[in-house]
Amino acid sequence: MDRKRSVVSCLNLEILVWIFLVFAVQLSDETNPGDVAAINNLYVALGSPSLPGWSAVGEDPCNGQWQGVVCENTNIIAIRLNAANLGGELGDNLGSFSSLKTIDLSGNHIGGSIPSILPVTLQNIFLSANTFTGSIPTSLSYLRQLSAMSLNGNHLTGEIPDSFQGLTALVNLDLSSNNLSGPLPPTIGSLSSLTTLHVQNNRLSGTLDVLQDLPLANLNVENNLFSGPIPQKLLSIPNFLKDGNLFNSSIAPLPPPTSSTTPPVSGSPTSAQMPPSQSKPGKHANGPSSAESSSTRSKKSLSVKRVVWISIASVLTFIILVLAILLIPRRCLRKWHETQRTPKHHEMAPYMGARENPGDSGSLVQPGHHIEKAPLVVTPKEKQPRRPAPIPKPQHEQVVNVQTMSAVPKKDNSEINLSRLDSDLMPPPPPPLTLPQERVAVKPITLAEDTALKPPTRPLPLTSVKSYTIASLQQYTNSFSQDNLLGSGMLSSVYRVELPNGKLLAVKKLGKRVCDQQKDDEFLDLVNNIDRIRHANVVELMGYCAEHGQRLLIYEYCSNGTLQDALHSDDEFKQQLSWNTRIRMAHGAARALEYLHEVCEPPIIHRNFKSANLLLDDELAVHVSDCGLAPLISSGAVSQLSGQLLTTYGYGAPEFESGIYTSPSDVYSFGVVMLELLTGRMSYDRTRSRVEQFLVRWAIPQLHDIDLLTRMVDPSLNGKYPIKSLSHFADIISRCVQHEPEFRPPMSEVVQDLIQMIRRESHKRSDGE
Repeated sequence: MDRKRSVVSCLNLEILVWIFLVFAVQLSDETNPGDVAAINNLYVALGSPSLPGWSAVGEDPCNGQWQGVVCENTNIIAIRLNAANLGGELGDNLGSFSSLKTIDLSGNHIGGSIPSILPVTLQNIFLSANTFTGSIPTSLSYLRQLSAMSLNGNHLTGEIPDSFQGLTALVNLDLSSNNLSGPLPPTIGSLSSLTTLHVQNNRLSGTLDVLQDLPLANLNVENNLFSGPIPQKLLSIPNFLKDGNLFNSSIAPLPPPTSSTTPPVSGSPTSAQMPPSQSKPGKHANGPSSAESSSTRSKKSLSVKRVVWISIASVLTFIILVLAILLIPRRCLRKWHETQRTPKHHEMAPYMGARENPGDSGSLVQPGHHIEKAPLVVTPKEKQPRRPAPIPKPQHEQVVNVQTMSAVPKKDNSEINLSRLDSDLMPPPPPPLTLPQERVAVKPITLAEDTALKPPTRPLPLTSVKSYTIASLQQYTNSFSQDNLLGSGMLSSVYRVELPNGKLLAVKKLGKRVCDQQKDDEFLDLVNNIDRIRHANVVELMGYCAEHGQRLLIYEYCSNGTLQDALHSDDEFKQQLSWNTRIRMAHGAARALEYLHEVCEPPIIHRNFKSANLLLDDELAVHVSDCGLAPLISSGAVSQLSGQLLTTYGYGAPEFESGIYTSPSDVYSFGVVMLELLTGRMSYDRTRSRVEQFLVRWAIPQLHDIDLLTRMVDPSLNGKYPIKSLSHFADIISRCVQHEPEFRPPMSEVVQDLIQMIRRESHKRSDGE
């Protein structure tokens, strides 16, 4: 009996062991317990904010429901919560993450200090535009895989730690807009991969010698206390900004002058100009007598020269007096006769035309008056027609001057007739002429006052784009009411504008952080650059506003909304998007990118290409928005954009996670848009199963299997598409979303491929008819 009991107990024990093992296997599919504990601690340190899917206990962060959390297998590899209105602090447990590669918390209100212990696996740290205090941790030296770090826009103090040894993978470093002081640390010179360094708007001092051997392409050291000569090698950096420092006027130490004709620097005579007793220290054994005789000779020489110069001056003075006596009476007599014959009001004649019309000194357009601030040779933008295709200009026409832009050609290549333009678009008349003497009737200003009153910036650039006032835009948008809100993005909010004549426009109101980062002249430069982008598939800039610290861009209005809404928000509208219509949409978007990448000089990278930025007009033609706005994306916002694209939208190319973005990155994003057109799915859809959430990851393995491919096609097409055309479309997508940027095709090649598809479909329809 006892034996039976022992056998039963053994069996029970064995069953319990098996149950435990099965339970353990099930647990092994869940997130790494260390990562779970670390992210729960982070959640509490941030103040337990209201984030979709987040919880302090009991939930698996890798279940696909936690906003901004990206997992690989059972490990958390990225946390991206930029511009999420977070507060609190980071806590002391970030170092507990086992495989965390990217942490992006830019654009929040997180305070406290940056943790001293960070995960050694980190590749990207984006903490810009928060309220961090304290110093930069010295533990950076352990982050050997670090590729990009943005700590700009915080309240960090102290010196930059000398902890960059071994960080050979670091490409981008942004420490700007803090309160950092002291010199650049020596080990920063060991960053052999560093291409972008921003340290502007701090109190850093010392020289820039430590940077001269780095492979920098972008360097900004403005508004610091750097001094000494600028190393010659830094002048070859393509984007080098250095204003607002204490640099010597010389770029590099100059060799001592060798010519006796060069005037000596005061207090340091050259050897050629020194007396023998000073110029040859090894040969003055003759003692004081030699020095005295030498001094006597030099005094005699000086006295002789002085007599000669006085004589010459006396002769010249006598000649001038004689000429004055002979000429002045005649000149005065002639002047008296002229004044007797000329009416008094003609005294202004010598000054006519002396003052040029300052195109940027007038006030902005008042409500109801659209006055364009422009030189007389510039054609107002509103009457300029679209070009049907991006045609490169001849070599002699490619240099564009902002102040003397030539008229944009019409479709028939004839010039626009200025006399036919509406009177409210004509340039302002020149201001009333005033005598130069009127400028003197002011209080004398001391040199110190004059220096304080003059701004350190350059004069505002001229622009041919129409300017609006805040008051008029508030009137046209009903004080930017929610009823007129068309959408919001990372950089701005877009509102519908209805002018008094009934015309509709779209106004992009830039966010406060973007406005604060741009000076007036920089914004007007941006306006001019956007104004130069002229293409049938690019949204046209119609005006701007720069008033009371506000920055607004006014664009043409596209009545059918965005491609994103057409594909994912309106099922009834989606039925209108036939297969041929989708091919033409892809072609229009491709032509816009081809123009930006290969026709514009210098080339323009979009950086934010997605279906939400593809607008549709009445004929469902595509107009790409946000072209030329990449300069608004500061280093800190680049990380925000990276996180937003990769997590919320899924458009980001693989290299974007490391802070690298080039024209092939735009090509990748274009491939994602083509996938949306093909499948009717969103690029990232958290409501789907975990395998299908990211469109690219789900679709790529199926693009070359015709059976799987046909199952991927948007059901709303009802099977109305040619199989061969579908295969060609999938082939273009496959090439655009290649993992390696160098394997992606240029946009001109994509455009030609789509043109061939359109031609084939046109031939088939004509043959059928």
